Amino acid sequence: MSGTDVWVGSWRPHKPRGPIAALYSSPGPKYALPGATGLNYHDPRKLKAPAFSFGTRHRQFSSDCSPGPGYLVPSNITRIGRDGTPAYSLYSRPKDPQLFQTPGPGRYSPERSGKSAYYSAPAYSLSARSKGFRNDQTPGPAAYMLPSVLGPATVNKTSAPNFSLRGRSKIGSFHEDLQKTPGPGTYRVVDPCTYKHKPPHYSMTGRNSMPGDTTRKPGPGAHHPEQVTFTRIKPPSFSFGIRHSEFIAPLIVDLAE
Repeated sequence: MSGTDVWVGSWRPHKPRGPIAALYSSPGPKYALPGATGLNYHDPRKLKAPAFSFGTRHRQFSSDCSPGPGYLVPSNITRIGRDGTPAYSLYSRPKDPQLFQTPGPGRYSPERSGKSAYYSAPAYSLSARSKGFRNDQTPGPAAYMLPSVLGPATVNKTSAPNFSLRGRSKIGSFHEDLQKTPGPGTYRVVDPCTYKHKPPHYSMTGRNSMPGDTTRKPGPGAHHPEQVTFTRIKPPSFSFGIRHSEFIAPLIVDLAE
């Protein structure tokens, strides 16, 4: 069979644009090992060195007040002053300052100085009595009274025995109303815990649920520590099977004639 009879039609094989898994016998390009550099997705079997990040530039705390390249110096300013002819501007006439007006000799009136400059006779004025004297009430002769010489309240005399007649008291007498006496139920019994050891007290209250997270958590049986292979050495494992390619055409048994 010649080479021209192998291919049917105008299609001819060409080079693939990218890597195809069927072109490789080993699973190299399909599996990627975790990297040993960086912080994210680091290989847990490798030692990870400390990682530092570059921070942002902080804002300037103090503003620079010195003029920079954008400082514009007028063209007529030189090292010895302003260059050019003198320029004058027109303004209104300023107001005269108000000076202090010193009083002259005719402004004074020495005849009105009064007692501060001349001798004068004493002068008295008639006015109403002030309110302060009304409060000062001195007692007169009739306000005083000699002590009594009768009764037990004598000051300078000897007093004889005095007896007073009083009414009969109902308390303790034969006609005392005993119905007003409080009965045994009127008094409050003292709590024994006041003068004895207080026993423990317990109260029956309703069960209150503690606030917490309502999500379902996995229990101890949901974990499989025996399937963890990162913490110990794992021997190589092999599987029996045939690696099929995604580019192999299926087997066609019934051929249409």
